[in-house]
Amino acid sequence: MSRIFSTSFSSVYPHYVTKVEKKGRTTAELHQVIEWLTGFDEAALQHHLSAGTTVADFFAGAELNAKATSITGTICGVRIEEIDDPLMQQIRYLDKLVDELAKGRPMEKVLRA
Repeated sequence: MSRIFSTSFSSVYPHYVTKVEKKGRTTAELHQVIEWLTGFDEAALQHHLSAGTTVADFFAGAELNAKATSITGTICGVRIEEIDDPLMQQIRYLDKLVDELAKGRPMEKVLRA
């Protein structure tokens, strides 16, 4: 079991915010990406952040977007579509979307529209 599974989502979230803001994107855009992937609206996201929900529980409660499987590419040198552990793959989906957002990719493409 990876250490990230038991880490609180609220401790990972600020790194996502820093990454996108440093590249000129907004927290609102980050929230849009998180909502697209997980189905969590602003209130649900804030609940998870304030409750200290673990990453595993965060994704366990998510209703993953049907288009999530179209997220491909590499994260840390590993192809997302080749990750065997479903939870790790979901975490990497979010990582990839945040990377794409930070790199300035248009929101329509990030959200697989």
